[in-house]
Amino acid sequence: MKKLSLLAFLGLSFFAFSQELKDKPGDRDADKTLLVKADHAELDAKKKAAEEKAKLPKPYDPKADAEKDIQNLIAKAKKEKKNIMIQAGGNWCIWCLRFNQYVQTTPELKNVVDKNYIYYHLNYSPENKNEKTFAKYGNPGDKFGYPVFIVLDKDGKMIHVQQSDVLEEGKGYSLEKVKEFFNQWAPKKS
Repeated sequence: MKKLSLLAFLGLSFFAFSQELKDKPGDRDADKTLLVKADHAELDAKKKAAEEKAKLPKPYDPKADAEKDIQNLIAKAKKEKKNIMIQAGGNWCIWCLRFNQYVQTTPELKNVVDKNYIYYHLNYSPENKNEKTFAKYGNPGDKFGYPVFIVLDKDGKMIHVQQSDVLEEGKGYSLEKVKEFFNQWAPKKS
């Protein structure tokens, strides 16, 4: 009798437990609703980023000969006693475009740049990865992502590499941090 009671108890327990595991009709719908909401939010964010990207100037030229351009910039930097600021990235990179737009439309930053630097946008894209040029500077995009900044002195010697995420603030860049970065690597006036 004990064995029969034990078997009955185990059987009923198993049956009750298996009933709890079955999906309730509303559960599956709730899961789908959450997924749909997440998908919509992600799609909306991508759409907004694409709209923003479409409106921003595209300073990177995939057809440019970076080696030749930089040699010309070095000659110009020597004459003008300026450093060279290389902003590496591409027109595909929303943060690269945002940084360019921020500097160009913020008079305080544009003045510091124009006074101290020859500015160059070094393209990295599927059309032209500029591998030889990037290798010369230690492939900083592989390490830090894009944009990444390579600062050269007037003689073309690399004096600093700056990752950009430390300059960010919210969905943009910090005026104080960017200004400090530009001022820190400006040529020393004698």
